[in-house]
Amino acid sequence: MSPLITSEELAAIGDAAILDVRWRLGGPPGVEAYREGHIPGAVFCDLDTDLAAPAGPAGRHPLPAPEAFQEAMRRLGVSDGRPVVVYDEADSTAAARAWWALRYFGHGDVRVLDGGLRTWTRAGLPLAKDESPVPPGDFTARPGGMPVLDADQAAALASDGVLLDARAAERYRGEVEPVDPVAGHIPGAVSAPTTGNVEPGGRFHNREFLRERFNSLGAVEGLPVGAYCGSGVTAAHEVLALEIAGLPAALYAGSWSNWVADPGRPVATG
Repeated sequence: MSPLITSEELAAIGDAAILDVRWRLGGPPGVEAYREGHIPGAVFCDLDTDLAAPAGPAGRHPLPAPEAFQEAMRRLGVSDGRPVVVYDEADSTAAARAWWALRYFGHGDVRVLDGGLRTWTRAGLPLAKDESPVPPGDFTARPGGMPVLDADQAAALASDGVLLDARAAERYRGEVEPVDPVAGHIPGAVSAPTTGNVEPGGRFHNREFLRERFNSLGAVEGLPVGAYCGSGVTAAHEVLALEIAGLPAALYAGSWSNWVADPGRPVATG
């Protein structure tokens, strides 16, 4: 099953939990956009609180504890036997985090609305403004459904496989760092900005395009591949793009914000 779904396919689904995961680094809060208009039946999923634990040495968006994630998803109406569709504004950067987290915690039927709310509205489909409560779900969190890396494993993968850095190229090179206290990248990592995964309108490039892109960066079938970013959000988008390309990959969930929390870890620039 493809991890993506079109607006037309979503409109035809009889019953699914739909999560609105609109979010931007630095705000404004996504819930404000949700209240202005969302896909009918969707509930707002807060990336900072529903899909991450509080920031700390583990990173700016560390993985939530299984119990906390389970409680959040049940509150949002997610059940084990019910399909889940996640979306954001357009490019799936935030929605991919929800897709990855649900997959990691064991949900087997999660898809991302390709092109987000933008494609929904362009298709002439309706929006809603109501915030009706949803019946609680029965989702059970079972960690381990997707591969993850810690800092040591990420460092090893940069030497023995392919570790993709999903941030903007200037952050990878260490020329700017707007969020974290140290600029640069993990030694041996390869720059692969997530902006290269999508078309100008926000939809993912096709499988062949993505496969060629990642192959050109050294990510080929049979070689271990991983991805990281600043805090594990856009890296989930990279993992999603790799999955579309048929190249399974692990996520360094702590990402750069966890890496630089230890001053003893090496940093590369350029």
